[in-house]
Amino acid sequence: MKCTQCQAADLQPGFVEDGGDHASGYSRWIPGPLERGIFGGAKRWGRPRYRIDAYRCSSCGHLELFAPHEV
Repeated sequence: MKCTQCQAADLQPGFVEDGGDHASGYSRWIPGPLERGIFGGAKRWGRPRYRIDAYRCSSCGHLELFAPHEV
């Protein structure tokens, strides 16, 4: 893989930490627009969730995020 900003080929794998209540240790991407429930939280029921994989460019610091795996 190459950085989409500077074209360097030294992307470091990592993850975006989820620090919220009942955190699973990684963040998730959920398709569709953000809709809020009656208590202000995001409506997620029935929607697929995808783990976010992150890669950081060692040259310029740019982050590339991918969501290839449903969790």
